[in-house]
Amino acid sequence: MTSKNQLTLRRLAMATSLIACLGSLSACFDGDDDFVAMPSPSPTPTPTPTPTSYDVQACLDQTIPGTGVTVAQAVVPDTLTLDLSASSGFPNGRKLADPVIDVTLAVIFLDLSVNGPATLAGLPLNPPANDVAFRDTFPYLAPPQGSPPLADSSGTMFTFRSNPESDYVRVDRMGMPAVSTALIPSDRKNAYNDANPAQDADGDFVPDLADTLTGLTNALADDLIDAGLTPCATPA
Repeated sequence: MTSKNQLTLRRLAMATSLIACLGSLSACFDGDDDFVAMPSPSPTPTPTPTPTSYDVQACLDQTIPGTGVTVAQAVVPDTLTLDLSASSGFPNGRKLADPVIDVTLAVIFLDLSVNGPATLAGLPLNPPANDVAFRDTFPYLAPPQGSPPLADSSGTMFTFRSNPESDYVRVDRMGMPAVSTALIPSDRKNAYNDANPAQDADGDFVPDLADTLTGLTNALADDLIDAGLTPCATPA
């Protein structure tokens, strides 16, 4: 290519660039040659991450160490069982100092092969002991504090009802801690409290338990993972 042709191409490129620049600048002026501010480009918003949905079936199927029963078997039917041949302590009965809610939450949310039932109970969130020591003999509860009224040892101040069972209505069921409170949805609590363990065993409330546990797990799984714990649920 001759030097003349190269010079022509350079001039053409410069002219094209100048036209492009002038076209851009023209947007900055109105018809009266007044300066018009150009809008600043809006930053691209960060997309909201899609929440992970979890399958809680593995939580219901895992066996609670030392009991030989699965989580599903422990909460359905809603009863607190007692095996006299096994060591006492929740969930085999319940001692006064047992951290039952911490154990229950660990059992329904955590992989028990990685994080045992006592994982949450070991966190320094609860008082280390009752503020007044428990008794070694019946009724085992600590003595009342303050200045409670003295009981009448003759028993004449007490009137014990002898009504038949049919006169009473069940208000709440608390066989296993937190089941009725945390896993039964509000619009089903009355039906649940009016039901009985036989209806539990028939599976009447299993869908309610599973749905609520799924919702709680979806909300809390990332927090459990961030805390270094391993959820029992698996991503769906």
